[in-house]
Amino acid sequence: MTTLTTSGTTMTSPTPGGRPVIVAGGISDSHTWNLVYLQLLLEEHGHRVVNLGPCVPENLLIAEALDHHPALIVVSSVNGHGYHDGMRTVTRLREHPELAAVPAVIGGKLGICGPCGDEESVALRAAGYDAVFDDSADGVATFTRMLATLPQRALV
Repeated sequence: MTTLTTSGTTMTSPTPGGRPVIVAGGISDSHTWNLVYLQLLLEEHGHRVVNLGPCVPENLLIAEALDHHPALIVVSSVNGHGYHDGMRTVTRLREHPELAAVPAVIGGKLGICGPCGDEESVALRAAGYDAVFDDSADGVATFTRMLATLPQRALV
């Protein structure tokens, strides 16, 4: 396993072996364009993607993660409720010992009044996310740099 740093956050990268990356929208977020963008970005970086779509209930995300044994879980938000949805999601996810070590990140528009501050980002990481990305150009660039450090699997 390799260690990488994103915005001061140390994260253990997934082991190689073709495990997919799971992409999901928050439970209250009905947007899909962000999930399509993430899927294409991840595939461009050589990762197989299981895109669960928008409005993903925690039980569905957990079931799919247990079934697919993902290398990474990405939760995305556009509606501004990412902080609240994300806290609930990661708390439920981390209740399962089989998923405790699976890297999970969250990003997008996480607050309805603009980007989350340092306090909210720290709280999301303390709740179980390995990294938090805002929807700024810097956030996207940092996420992309993180992808470049993950083990890749050539798509066939």
